This record gives sequence, C-alpha cells and structure tokens, in this order.
Amino acid sequence: MTKKSSIGGWAYIWGGYSESPIPLEEVLKKLADLGFDGIEMAAFPPHLEENTKEKRQEIKDLLKKYNLEVSGLAAPFPSPATSSEEEYLKAVKNNLEICIDLEIPKLRVDTNEPPTQIPGGMDYETCFTKIASVWNKAAETCQNEGIKLIWEFEPGFLFNKPSEVVRMVYKVDHPNFSVLFDSCHAYMCSVVASRQMGSKETLPKGVVQFAHMLTGKIGHIHLIDSDGTLHDNETSTHAPLGTGLLNFDEIIPAILDAGYNDQWWTIDLCFWPKALDVTADCKKFLDDLIKKYGNNK
Repeated sequence: MTKKSSIGGWAYIWGGYSESPIPLEEVLKKLADLGFDGIEMAAFPPHLEENTKEKRQEIKDLLKKYNLEVSGLAAPFPSPATSSEEEYLKAVKNNLEICIDLEIPKLRVDTNEPPTQIPGGMDYETCFTKIASVWNKAAETCQNEGIKLIWEFEPGFLFNKPSEVVRMVYKVDHPNFSVLFDSCHAYMCSVVASRQMGSKETLPKGVVQFAHMLTGKIGHIHLIDSDGTLHDNETSTHAPLGTGLLNFDEIIPAILDAGYNDQWWTIDLCFWPKALDVTADCKKFLDDLIKKYGNNK
C-alpha cells in the first residue's frame, strides 16, 4: 500500500500561533506546495468555527482545490469519565458528521482528564471501566459509519502508563477501537514516565517495546521527535523530526512489526513555536522514512 503523508492542522492554530492562527486555506496551500498528501483536521476555531453543513462544504471545496485528503479528525469531546453515555455519544455523532462529509477515515479521542487523580470521586477501577464501556459504544457507533475510533494516550491525560494503555485497548474490546501511537508521547510515557500517577512505570526497551506490546492494536501513528521534556509541564514537547532523542531507524520497524499497515503517516508539531517554519524540514525527514520503510509492509 502506498504511504501518504499528512500533518496535524492544530500546529498552526495553537502554540506559537494562538494569538494569530494561520487561516486554513493558507495552511492547505503551504502543505500542497510541500507535496503533502493530506492534513489531519483540527475541528477547532478558526479552522472549524462551527460544525455546520455549510462550513463542512466550504472546507471540502478547499481540500478539492488543493488536492488534499484528510487523514484523521481531532475534535472537541466531553470527558468519557464524568459525562453521561448519552452526552458522549452525542458528541461522537456530531463529529462523525465532519468525518462523513470530508471523507475522514479516523476519529481521535482521549481521556480528557488530568493524569494526577481519578475524577468525580470514583475509584480507579470504576473510572477505568466506565471509560472503556463508553468507548466500546462509541467504537460501535463509528463502525456503523465506516469510521475508525482511535485513542491518543499522552502524559497530559489520565491512564498514561504503558500497561494501562495496553489494558485499556483490550478492556474496550471492540474491533473498531485502536491506539493512536505518537512516537513522542510513547517516549515520554515509556522512558521518562512523565506525569504518571502512583509508582512510575518505564520499559527497558522504551518506544520499541511499547509498540510491540500493542501489536495488532495500533490504528494510527503520529511521527515526531522528543527532547525528553514536557511542554508547559503538561504534555510532551513535540520537537521537529530529526532534532531530538528518538531513533526512528528502530521505532519505525517496531511499529510496522506491530502490525501497522495503514497508508497514513502523520507529523505532529503540536505547540511547537512557529511550526510552519519547520514543516518543510519535517516533511523531508518523513519522506526519507517513507522511502526507507514505507514499502516494506
């Protein structure tokens, strides 16, 4: 399967651009000029101010104009731990409207709770089970529309130990639910053990071992480097590809050995200052990875 490159659109509306976000059309033009196959859509202002049929059509027309696809959708969600099942599934259905109209194959979720305590007065097991149950039903709802539900774990959110990530994906126990494996988050969770509740958990072989633990359960990937620090003491610092500590000549084969065979390989420059300035260099680094490993699986 021919691999396709994309990059998260949130990099151009948050972080260094929070005071002056780059308009979606300007981003799309830049990505097209650099030879990207697509964008990973951020359903947040100003790229998507409101989820209406008219706005979705406007974005669809822009994507056609620049000959770009969409690899996935990051969108607002309530907490799966503290919201009602009805409220959460309503948000799923609202975001599926975007996926359907823009032909987006994957919808991203997270636990949307800080990693330092169990919310809502629940005990650990009750919280873990409730999230898994809600996500099981969400995965079924997405499957009915032909959309994959993917969970992005990270230091900034609850359940970020490698064993918790593995346990959650099996606890959800739905064929349409899988993990979004971000190389930077994987490093901070498995090597640095950032913001883990209770005893710290690391893996002797780090990101490579983490990927192997998730064999058959990786549904999407974000490729980005890590300098071993947190952004604003919350989530992983997403350093430009090739500038940090990660050995992608070990990590990419591990991800492929774990069964990831989807066509999309996505860059994530979330919160990186002036991400647009380093996008071209990241694209070249990704192109080299695709050339080296993309045709192997």
